[in-house]
Amino acid sequence: MAAKKRWFSKLSGLCLGQASLNCGPRCGRFALVFMPVCQHSLAMNQKNPYTETRQAVLAKALPEVAFEGWSKNLLRQAITAAEIDAAMAGLAFARGVDTLIETFSMQGDGEMLAALPAPDDMKIRARITEAVWQRLLVDSAHIEAARRAAGYLSVPGRQKLAADLLFQTAHHMWRWAGDTATDYNYYSKRLILSGVIASTRLYWFDDDSEDFVKTRGFLERRIANVMQFEKVKAQARGWSEKIHGDKAPFDGLIGALAKMRYREG
Repeated sequence: MAAKKRWFSKLSGLCLGQASLNCGPRCGRFALVFMPVCQHSLAMNQKNPYTETRQAVLAKALPEVAFEGWSKNLLRQAITAAEIDAAMAGLAFARGVDTLIETFSMQGDGEMLAALPAPDDMKIRARITEAVWQRLLVDSAHIEAARRAAGYLSVPGRQKLAADLLFQTAHHMWRWAGDTATDYNYYSKRLILSGVIASTRLYWFDDDSEDFVKTRGFLERRIANVMQFEKVKAQARGWSEKIHGDKAPFDGLIGALAKMRYREG
């Protein structure tokens, strides 16, 4: 267990740009699982030379998404409207529509962070609730584009992109909220919050209440559910350590509880 924690710490340090990966062949299976996420996290903090080009194309695409959907035709039209030459477009959108969707998500994350207040006087529960809520408000300016993006990402073969974008959004929220975890809690917090974001967004798409008041209530219930789960998890971990002297039995218990919890949706 101690060795596993060291591997997680090294991988998390790499994600945060605080370390290089040099943990030997034994951590290979963890690297295979988490390195794609680490690479994605690193990319979030690096200046991309194509950012301005992508944002210019996205600006032309958003008004047309309701009519064209997130499609190759939409991308071609937006590139033409933005007056981007073919060579630059090929480099900036090497993954086609996937890159356009990613740009939409990252731009929304940036607008969310710009709109969020300083979290100093807020409890962690209020911070996370406010972050998720603000992310929805950002998307409300382009709700049909967000709805169609969710549909695009639900198609088989695109689940990895969907998971990456959710993880990225959750990562930004936790960093704004002051999270400094570098062990496996770094991942569990973001994965759990990704589930909250996804379920709340799906509920929001069908919410016709004024100011999305029903969605706000749904979000608060989901956050309360997560906080209660984390409280029970912490208690169970303490009991397991007292009884067993390690965390292996606890890890199996939490895995089973998590499956039960997410079956209810």
